[in-house]
Amino acid sequence: MVDSEPAAAPAEAPPELPPLLLGTYTPKIDAKGRLALPAKLRSQLGRGLVMARGQERCIYLLPYSEFRRVAAQIQRTSLGNKAARDYLRVFLSGAVDQEPDKQGRVVIPPMLRDYAGLGTDVVVIGVGTRAEIWNRDAWETYLTEQEQGYADIADDVLPAMEF
Repeated sequence: MVDSEPAAAPAEAPPELPPLLLGTYTPKIDAKGRLALPAKLRSQLGRGLVMARGQERCIYLLPYSEFRRVAAQIQRTSLGNKAARDYLRVFLSGAVDQEPDKQGRVVIPPMLRDYAGLGTDVVVIGVGTRAEIWNRDAWETYLTEQEQGYADIADDVLPAMEF
């Protein structure tokens, strides 16, 4: 008779991490309102994505799964919280789902282009689990204003982080 060790329990699959969208890109919006998504972001965003009104007059680009997670999180608090209800109304009423075409382009609806003041020249930035589309001049102004306090706020935002 051979002694045998009990079989090891199967390893649990690690939880799937959300996409990590990074970088700054400067594509153009064509005359039909189409934007070619940067290739590095395109693979992270996946086949389906949602565009929505963002903060500071930008447009959020979220992978569909991330959009569902954010919407569900807001909805959990919305019934009893007027601010959450107001935010959810604005956020969802301006959201559109998109599937990039074969060239990786998405159409930015006129409503969202107007909201963000988008013309031909835009900046697309990766912000972790989402990307943002900005009017190029608005982004440059925002970045200049934020760089001033960037180092100052690091202790508040990242108190336990060491670089």
